[in-house]
Amino acid sequence: MPANSQNSSMLYRELGNTGEKVSVIGLGGWHLGLDKVDEQLSLKIIRSAIDRGITFMDNSWDYNDGISEKRMGKALRDGYREKVFLMTKIDGRSKQEAAKQIDESLRRLQVDCIDLVQHHEIIRYEDPHRVFDEGGANEAFIEAKEAGKLRYIGFTGHKDPQIHLHMLEVAAKQGFKFDTVQMPLNVMDAHYRSFAQLVVPELVEQNIGILAMKTMANGILLRSNTATPIECLHYALNLPTSVVITGIDSMEILDQAFEAVRTFESMDEKQVQSLLDKTAEAAATGEFEPFKTSSIFDSTAQNPQWLGEEPQRLQQLMPQ
Repeated sequence: MPANSQNSSMLYRELGNTGEKVSVIGLGGWHLGLDKVDEQLSLKIIRSAIDRGITFMDNSWDYNDGISEKRMGKALRDGYREKVFLMTKIDGRSKQEAAKQIDESLRRLQVDCIDLVQHHEIIRYEDPHRVFDEGGANEAFIEAKEAGKLRYIGFTGHKDPQIHLHMLEVAAKQGFKFDTVQMPLNVMDAHYRSFAQLVVPELVEQNIGILAMKTMANGILLRSNTATPIECLHYALNLPTSVVITGIDSMEILDQAFEAVRTFESMDEKQVQSLLDKTAEAAATGEFEPFKTSSIFDSTAQNPQWLGEEPQRLQQLMPQ
């Protein structure tokens, strides 16, 4: 864990087998660049979160055209960088595109090294192959790690737990093991294409750091009127997660995250089932998890150029 960052109002957990200790709440980067969050407020949110004990910083190369990373870079000046575990995500599937995006993220974040860089939006069955093919993105990640630009490697996705399992399988065949995996873990997930049921046990067995996201799906889950924000956070904290990443766009929502930590107590099986019983009907068709059932959340589908070129080997197979 970053030096001098532990705070009694926050809980900390091991990040898989990395040896790192991180805050159980991660500060989501997407919200920091929204139109309703001006730069001064974003800086206040980030620094207040760190001052109060949040050490895990989430971001992505593609969030808000780079604004999220730039704002986080400004907030981490003046000694704040040393207090956090910094993560970002890269969309490039080709080695060339991934290397370019890693360097761009380093510049925006104003750092020489990012603690964790993750392959973003592994949401198609072909994504693992593009990442691990010759000339694929993971070659850029490994070279960046050897050059001291990043420390750990993970991947994220929000579509289908089977694709996550496929990514782990393809990586294993290449002799590669991820440090972290990020996925939707929420009170609806247990009932529909469940990452908690299918992916989490595999990660626990391999001692890979589990990062939860879409705990409230930007408020969409709350519209079902089946669970409160605190219950949503408690559910994700009760899973064997290292970090629960949550979007924070106001000081009130930051307070809410700390209240969830303050009031969290491990839930037994009966308590968990009681919560899941309340969400079962609303969750049955995936209506409140549109990131699984639509392309609305798929930024790389809307911007395929971010992925880079298909592997040369495959291009050469195409008829001329």
